[in-house]
Amino acid sequence: MAKLTNETRDDEEDLESRKRADLAGPGIGSYEDIERVLPADYRPLLGRRETQQAIFEVKRYIEAGLCRELGLMMVQVPLIVTAESGVNDMLDRDGSRTPIGFHISNDGGQHPVEAEVVQAATKWKRLALRQFELGVGEGLCTDMRAVRKDYFLDHDHSAYVDQWDWELAMAAEDRNLGFLTDVVRRIWSVLKGAESHVHELFPELRGRYPALPDELEFMHAEELLERYPGLPRKQRETMILQEHPAVFIIGIGWTLADGYPHEMRASDYDDWSTEVTMPDGRPAHGLNGDLLVWNPVTRRRHELSSMGIRVDAVALRQQLGITGQLDWLSFPYHRAITDGSVPLSIGGGIGQSRTQMLLLHKAHLGEVSVTVWPQVLKDMCASRHIDVLD
Repeated sequence: MAKLTNETRDDEEDLESRKRADLAGPGIGSYEDIERVLPADYRPLLGRRETQQAIFEVKRYIEAGLCRELGLMMVQVPLIVTAESGVNDMLDRDGSRTPIGFHISNDGGQHPVEAEVVQAATKWKRLALRQFELGVGEGLCTDMRAVRKDYFLDHDHSAYVDQWDWELAMAAEDRNLGFLTDVVRRIWSVLKGAESHVHELFPELRGRYPALPDELEFMHAEELLERYPGLPRKQRETMILQEHPAVFIIGIGWTLADGYPHEMRASDYDDWSTEVTMPDGRPAHGLNGDLLVWNPVTRRRHELSSMGIRVDAVALRQQLGITGQLDWLSFPYHRAITDGSVPLSIGGGIGQSRTQMLLLHKAHLGEVSVTVWPQVLKDMCASRHIDVLD
């Protein structure tokens, strides 16, 4: 197993301040941190031209695989939505990551529209199940593009986001951990298949780095805290990935025994509050989770996907009450859940560039995705043979 990086080193800060900093956002923190993280011994295994060919091989394989394994169909997805719909994804519940909004004057200002660029299609997909008349066991998959302006731009976070956002209609009796883990395993089989497929087409990808494991480890966030009580979230994830290089962490959003959620999660899509019983009999909360792997190129934790069983009317009211957002029940999206006019569902987003970066053994998202980066980061990458696209 690859050795631990600076992410796991002890520091001088007290535990409480480290936890608060860890919850504040997904970035590393500073470009001094990134300079330490970016590998100094990196050499890309594929050139720019071969990388583009491999990207689209991965894309085609995964889209076909998700549709086959989960019974999905590919559909169009919006880039912009109206602000009044409440359908945009707020990403978390502390209001720190706001969407880009703009005014469409339209018709000389007679019929204006207040619009927002989507941050994810999480809520839209559930309404789309009804729009496309998809019943239990049927679902949709999207080639989603979004903008998240409040991210710190590092090696695996960018303002431009591309995801396979998918949603599957489900029955009420399937709102349990067994159904969640079965769906996660199906998705993992698709990702493993994509790895084998692209490595067969591009043999130069084989051998230098270990393949993804055949099986995922499932663990609740509370159990992870028990294992590493003195470490904040990202360091706990790093530690467990030394032991199990592919992990699905259950229960993202519920407040754990230390008084903090494993990570903030919005109150109105994933169900993180429902009481569940783990396979070992322990009580817990949450019907959602994050899929993480160990990235042998960056020698760091690498998040591929967040997914979960969506809130029903009971969970929605409970979570909005916890977060002080009960006024959101007036939005059309939220009313559709409380009145039962949209299907119960499970869904998630799989990062396209994140997955391609991993499978093609790249050190930076900019090698597989064209977006904006600060010059300081581009200079760092150039000095380390990391070929960021313009």
